[in-house]
Amino acid sequence: MSQSNNRPSSFTRRGTFCLAALACWSTFFLSAANAQSSSAANNAYPAGPVTLLVPFTTGTGADLLARLLGPKLADKWKVSVVTDNKAGASGSIGTGIAAKSAPNGLTVLVTATAHGTFPALMPKLPFNPQQAFTPVVLLSTSALGVATSGKSPLNTFKDFQESAKKQPGVLNYSSPGTGSPQHLAMELLAQETGVKLLHVPYKGTAGALTDLMGGHVEASIVALQTAAPHLQSGALRMLALMSAERSPAFPNVPTLKELGVQNGVVETWYGVFVPAGTPPEVVA
Repeated sequence: MSQSNNRPSSFTRRGTFCLAALACWSTFFLSAANAQSSSAANNAYPAGPVTLLVPFTTGTGADLLARLLGPKLADKWKVSVVTDNKAGASGSIGTGIAAKSAPNGLTVLVTATAHGTFPALMPKLPFNPQQAFTPVVLLSTSALGVATSGKSPLNTFKDFQESAKKQPGVLNYSSPGTGSPQHLAMELLAQETGVKLLHVPYKGTAGALTDLMGGHVEASIVALQTAAPHLQSGALRMLALMSAERSPAFPNVPTLKELGVQNGVVETWYGVFVPAGTPPEVVA
């Protein structure tokens, strides 16, 4: 399997809920920043080319949003705006690079839910995301879902659950890395449904998704925003969504709540941050 790293692992219930709480806190933090950043932009900004630094691989939700945002900002600011992917270690490598950048607004971090889990998962990082960055705006939220290859014999969530219960610890799933939101969401699901799964962590979303579509791993948690084109092509099959309601875009996909999983609502978010110390007029 391409890009797979580390040995299969699992998280405790305490750790899962701790990280889920951090992700919720981060979403609130971003929303508050969005509400506060409503003043007019400073005419002197930007003074040069802007880099949208994405700490994940190409094709991820954060990457897609950055590439949509870049041309619009370039047209508005009349400067070059490029997307630069610095993936690795569940986003901490690229985030660390952004944290060291000059606080002038020319390096902008476009990231996701993993940003809020670093303090709990990686306490020895040389930066604290709560202190090293200023939140700018919440770009989007996306439901997560349980996905398999379009060729998989697991056609429904019931099939997935029965297969996992029949052979505990055998049914495997990919994730973009240990401690990623997708990993934590699947561990939460396993605990809520009483099954034991085999975690196969990758070095990013691209490898995890490619091997899922190729049938090299049996399942994964995938953001609906990332999965959409592959669902439409038939390369992926979504068994259930971890959302409160069905998606209008994929109305035939049930929610976990409909299927009897009461604590199965998990969202991922995408937001924009700049290094701490960036002038308020630039953040605005």
